Amino acid sequence: MIILVINCGSSSIKYQVFKIEGENYSLLAKGIAERIGEDGSFIKHTKTGEETLKIEKHLADHKETMQAIQPLLTDPVHGVIKSMNDINGIGHRVVQGGEKFTASTIINDEVLDTIKEMSKFAPLHNPHNITGILSCQQVLPDIPNVAVFDTAIHQTMPPKAYMYAIPLKYYKEGGIRRYGFHGTSHGYVSKEAARVLGKPLDECKIITCHIGNGGSITAFDHGKVVDTSMGLTPLEGIVMGTRCGDIDPAAVLYLQDHYGLTAKQTDDILNKESGLKGLVGTPDMRDVLKMAKAGNQDAVNALAIYRYRIRKYIGAYLAALNGADAVVFTAGVGENNDTLRFDILSNMEYCGIKIDSDRNIAGETVISSDDSKIKIMVIPTNEELVIARDTYRILSEV
Repeated sequence: MIILVINCGSSSIKYQVFKIEGENYSLLAKGIAERIGEDGSFIKHTKTGEETLKIEKHLADHKETMQAIQPLLTDPVHGVIKSMNDINGIGHRVVQGGEKFTASTIINDEVLDTIKEMSKFAPLHNPHNITGILSCQQVLPDIPNVAVFDTAIHQTMPPKAYMYAIPLKYYKEGGIRRYGFHGTSHGYVSKEAARVLGKPLDECKIITCHIGNGGSITAFDHGKVVDTSMGLTPLEGIVMGTRCGDIDPAAVLYLQDHYGLTAKQTDDILNKESGLKGLVGTPDMRDVLKMAKAGNQDAVNALAIYRYRIRKYIGAYLAALNGADAVVFTAGVGENNDTLRFDILSNMEYCGIKIDSDRNIAGETVISSDDSKIKIMVIPTNEELVIARDTYRILSEV
């Protein structure tokens, strides 16, 4: 079965093409279209095993971009299929599915309406996900589309973890609660961690740390999510590239009152101008590390805040789980920054965590020492594969 995976942003479309049969899979091609609707738009397309092809082409909108991607997939030299009819299904990343979706699902009008309704909780993401779905439906009308939700895996959380202590009517009438995000990543690395442990996932207690420009920490108890750091939106939790993470709500009210900010201005500050960017001026961890090494005190402080928040969540989830079999690091920063991992974990021996410096620097899968009671792992995430596999599974059952 040939599966096309689409991850749609405001001015970009990421795509991957998989061939899947049972548990076996192969990545045939991947690409990204950027600067859609802007000057200088282009598509980068890579057939597995070949060099990347860059096509500079004006891309007016997402529909036109999907039309431009088609000939690359079917090209006699750079393509991987003979015609678009060879594609059996299209899997879409959808950030917010609310309480209604506890698993991936085939997209119909009712599903699309719910995704649109959930845009109120993910205004920076769901509208773009919808754009990608509609573009595929218009350009490839005969191919089924499947929605894979960031929030679905977190629907196993108990009320004590997902409820906020505000008047109950706001949950019952407005759906205000913790939803959690990065679900495809957390789910993938938790399964991989269980495989490394040599145990079934439903016998494991695992803490997964997805740390990239956005970041979240999730606690798995016997294969089910019992808590996660992101909340109603992806703003809550640890410090991120441009997001503030946990903050006193009164501080938000003070910002609006004292500085005369509108709700939109406040939202932009907290989501786009805060985090590392707010503390140092850049959201890029590599730049922050260079600045700290050069003696920039703001950068030194920002790194301390960043690491401290992550360590606190790991500690909290160790308490919630009554211990853990493994703590897993993944995503751009988590996978590639050995200094960050060492600084976070080097003072957690009290709870059975001992990191091995040499293994950590080498980037081995298991970076804890042999006598560490809790294994520490670095596992590259693969969200697109999760989307492809879910799409395959659902279409195989139809």
